[in-house]
Amino acid sequence: MLIGKVVGSVVATQKDEKLTDRKLLVVHMHDHENRPKEQYVVAVDSVGAGPEDMVMIATGSSARQTTLTDGRPCDAVVMAIVDSWDLGGENVYEKWA
Repeated sequence: MLIGKVVGSVVATQKDEKLTDRKLLVVHMHDHENRPKEQYVVAVDSVGAGPEDMVMIATGSSARQTTLTDGRPCDAVVMAIVDSWDLGGENVYEKWA
């Protein structure tokens, strides 16, 4: 699993029919200390994430393991919205802070 921040969305009117009615989000990847990386991923949203949400992403074959993405041609899925995380007992991120 990876972690990142939702920074945008993708609209594609022409796409595989199995992706019809699926929200696509642009996620800016972050490292374990919440520092932005120079990497972005387009992911299918399975949890109702929105702009500025920190999210967890599954990639590869794991991306097709959610109910919403089962059997669909996707390589990344937003599968959780992060409320908080800590590293070594220190708070790294708090959604409500």
